[in-house]
Amino acid sequence: MKKIILYSTPTCVWCKMAKEFFKNRGIAYEERDVLHDLKMREEMYKKSHQYGVPVFDIDGEIHVGFNRPEIEKALGLVSH
Repeated sequence: MKKIILYSTPTCVWCKMAKEFFKNRGIAYEERDVLHDLKMREEMYKKSHQYGVPVFDIDGEIHVGFNRPEIEKALGLVSH
């Protein structure tokens, strides 16, 4: 299974959708709250060059925003 880090904030609707997506598929991920943790916010910025959430780090591959087809492809859930 790929290592997934989700950079998010508690009030982000797209972040909530991403967490529901992972939960419904039984996919483990690590969540990093960038609203309350400045160190995690800076880590996210270094990886994505922006402060918008959600940001996904999937085995070192950075994805900005919850683009379901893109995330599914990165996780190998589709064969495109």
